[in-house]
Amino acid sequence: MGKSLSFISWALLCCCHWTVQAEIFTSIGQMTDLIYTEKELVQSLREYIKAEESKLAAVKSWADKLDDLTKVSTSDPEGYLAHPVNAYKLMKRLNTEWSELESLVLQNPSDGFISNMSIHRQFFPDEEDETGAAKALMRLQDTYQLDSEAFSRGKLPGMHSNAILTVDDCFDMGKTAYNDADYYHAVLWMQQSLKQLDTGDEAVASKADILDYLSYSVYQMGDLPRAIELTRRLVAIDPSHQRAGGNLRYFEGLLFKQLNELNQAYQPVSEEPIQLGTYSRPKDHLPEREIYEALCRGEGVKMTEARRSRLFCRYQDGKRNPRLLMKPMKEEDEWDSPHIVRYLNVLSHEEIEKIKELAKPRLARATVRDPKTGVLTTANYRVSKSAWLEGEDDPVIIRVNQRIEDITGLTVDTAELLQVANYGVGGQYEPHYDFSRRPFDSNLKVDGNRLATFLNYKDEPDAFKRLGTGNRVATFLNYMSDVEAGGATVFPDFGAVIRPRKGTAVFWYNLFKSGEGDYRTRHAACPVLVGSKWVSNKWIHERGQEFRRPCGLTEVD
Repeated sequence: MGKSLSFISWALLCCCHWTVQAEIFTSIGQMTDLIYTEKELVQSLREYIKAEESKLAAVKSWADKLDDLTKVSTSDPEGYLAHPVNAYKLMKRLNTEWSELESLVLQNPSDGFISNMSIHRQFFPDEEDETGAAKALMRLQDTYQLDSEAFSRGKLPGMHSNAILTVDDCFDMGKTAYNDADYYHAVLWMQQSLKQLDTGDEAVASKADILDYLSYSVYQMGDLPRAIELTRRLVAIDPSHQRAGGNLRYFEGLLFKQLNELNQAYQPVSEEPIQLGTYSRPKDHLPEREIYEALCRGEGVKMTEARRSRLFCRYQDGKRNPRLLMKPMKEEDEWDSPHIVRYLNVLSHEEIEKIKELAKPRLARATVRDPKTGVLTTANYRVSKSAWLEGEDDPVIIRVNQRIEDITGLTVDTAELLQVANYGVGGQYEPHYDFSRRPFDSNLKVDGNRLATFLNYKDEPDAFKRLGTGNRVATFLNYMSDVEAGGATVFPDFGAVIRPRKGTAVFWYNLFKSGEGDYRTRHAACPVLVGSKWVSNKWIHERGQEFRRPCGLTEVD
């Protein structure tokens, strides 16, 4: 049984060998295979338990039989052995049957299970995946302003589940943040861990361990009075704690010095528990962080009644394209300026499933181009996995490419391959431009660049120069799944929010007709809160569009 199960496991894994790739947490699509892996391991574990129980039952049967026999034989050994059959059977038992019992006891039913574990282990998530998933929860916490209590009890917007976080889960979340010098989140999760421990939840982590991390993290957040109060609680629990006494004296000395310098009296620590909003989240690299996250929550959307009155829906036949005359596309305005449109029923369910099937084996961590080196690299602000599909892969890709050309009226001969992306835990792509900001050229009349471009983006080389197809003139984005919560496409510059709808696609121009970049099109993919987000996109380039989208009379036409 063990060998048979091992072979099945090996065959299954050969069929899905792509899960070897690291950073599993960045793709829900690939994580789903781990569900089946875990189910198979549970089955293997039950087979092991069954084999162990069968073995123990056989040994117990032997013990019961021999227990009865030895009671008789030891009551009168000579009388017992006086019977020749008993004498023979004693010789046989000790020479043969006890050896068989020894072999039975030495059998190891765990071999099959251990073999399965060994095969599967190489496909397990690693430390990076666990850390990445923890940081993803913190990212969701920040973006959607969820407190640790809601998370730990499985209370997410629009849903309740049995997916709860234990005291030890919260403690490990806090440690992940602490080890990354992220004391803001360390405080939130250590506080939640302490809260659940105080309500009687069982845990491996001790209260002293939690207070140790929490007190120092609070100190790092600049709250000396509360750090002192927490450290005193730690000393009361564990007077011999290695660091607590020294930390307490140090914190008290700092506070005394600060109060003297400010000529202030000591104020008692607030009895309010630490929660979301007690401390300010540190600023990071993203200047429009607050605007971006507010839009992800559906706040700050600048859709006025006047703007809404300028939005229409229509049938689009691609300027009397023969393939669209009989079945024109349904087109809806999503935004007026810059003009963003949504097309309905662009991809069928069958086409979507085929594209996902083609992409899954090729999914790899999505990369971004380093603005200084031009080299593709992974980045924390883009958490997803992507694959590139070409027409030769399957007729469905040829059909989709042709459909995009028919709808937009732009040639896709110079476009990039169809990119398919699947977002993982808290998957996102922070605000970015799809087009390349060219470096400053002193010959402005020839190159047409603006001085502002040089000032803001002088370190970024022409990322698409090697392609010889010009810049990304337009983006065609297919939504291949609905998303229960989160995952919207937002434009911070003008406050637009576009939510995923399976089978639809949105389209916008990244460049003005002059070839200059439209900096209003800076956009982002909000973190996926609940669900799995699949998209595919086609980046259409300038070359070949000269007569399809002629140059305008001004720089911003």
